[in-house]
Amino acid sequence: MSSSGARQSMCPRCRGPVLRQLVGRRAALDVTADARYLSAAEAKALRRENRLDWCLRQTRDGVDLRWADCHARGATCPHPHVIDHECTAPAVPARAAAPSRNRTTQPVPPGQLTL
Repeated sequence: MSSSGARQSMCPRCRGPVLRQLVGRRAALDVTADARYLSAAEAKALRRENRLDWCLRQTRDGVDLRWADCHARGATCPHPHVIDHECTAPAVPARAAAPSRNRTTQPVPPGQLTL
């Protein structure tokens, strides 16, 4: 099973439509998947080592992402599938460090202590 279902949102970088959900009961994965529905065969063709596909089930509360274990059974899955989102937007540049807010001390002659 999974959490309370998938939420439709936008990728903060590329602004593409995505589905977000915690999938799993114990060690849940925070999944962000493309919102484009695929057949099981299309999703399986796009799957790679670090890009999983997910089976979509319609529940009374909305769509729910589930592990795509249907590939292991060998049967054709009748449910739509989605694939993990790979953002194509350019990397966001790091922000410049804010200026230090430390007080500046007045220079003193060598050997004199400052208070």
